[in-house]
Amino acid sequence: MNKQIYITKNDNERLMELLKEKRPHDTYDEALLHELKRGIIVDSKKIPADVITMNSQVKFTEIESNSSFTYWLVFPQDADISKNKISVLSPIGCGLLGYKVNDIIPVKTPAGEKMVKVEKIIHQPEAEGNYDL
Repeated sequence: MNKQIYITKNDNERLMELLKEKRPHDTYDEALLHELKRGIIVDSKKIPADVITMNSQVKFTEIESNSSFTYWLVFPQDADISKNKISVLSPIGCGLLGYKVNDIIPVKTPAGEKMVKVEKIIHQPEAEGNYDL
């Protein structure tokens, strides 16, 4: 069973709109839709500060290689790997959304399933009072 995830109402609405715009769905769109459907929707002002939301900066470790990464989780139009901004439609981005610090997450990548551990949320917009990013 998958661990419960939490998604802000604002993020859920924007991501559902994003998925409606894209046709045909590719596999990552389907994965994101699955995550949105199983997530608990929370008011942006009530989301805990240790939950990964859109436009959060998060540090995580790929367990097998013990490699650490720090990325911003962004909407596809803002993705820029040279600035460490990954799309929510990427396998890692979709995998991170809604999880908490210390969660271990299975992420399906083209190279196979990887396990990542959320180490730290460096920046979460809602924790700073930014509810509309």
